[in-house]
Amino acid sequence: MVHHNFYVITGGPGVGKTTLLHELEKRNYRCMPEAARRIIQEQMAQNGDALPWENKARYAELMLEGSVNLYKQADQGTVTFFDRGIPDVLAYVRLTGLPLTETLTDALTSFRYHPLVFILPPWKEIYATDSERKQTWEEAVATFEVMKEAYTGYGYTIVEVPPMEVGGRADFVLQTAGLR
Repeated sequence: MVHHNFYVITGGPGVGKTTLLHELEKRNYRCMPEAARRIIQEQMAQNGDALPWENKARYAELMLEGSVNLYKQADQGTVTFFDRGIPDVLAYVRLTGLPLTETLTDALTSFRYHPLVFILPPWKEIYATDSERKQTWEEAVATFEVMKEAYTGYGYTIVEVPPMEVGGRADFVLQTAGLR
């Protein structure tokens, strides 16, 4: 089932997704957090190994589970922006060479977002690594390309959000989505 009021904001690491989502929240839009970063934080706090630089398969499982749970928790009657979507798990699986599972395939077809997906392209001027974001700039660019392929392969239309100050990015997303 497609939820036309569920919008995904995605992109590689360090492109300003979270900042954009905070701006949308300030404008009274519902936003769902990114499952992947929460998993990394929890695993690091617990000395777990379900991390993208350790147990990649377990990390992908937890990412899928978290993404599906966020989808199910969202109010179907409310415009909601998601910090990443289920196809991001597919991109991760492809980037790491993990096998495509039936569980992931089922989730990709069962839990559908609005056909327009907003993707933030790599932006070198704001890119930075931290304890949870360890990808190099080159890996960030490659991630962006694989993410576009993952979404378009499942029938989504990619809309690139131009690099600009966060208010302009929020205006762009809302105008493109027909929400203002």
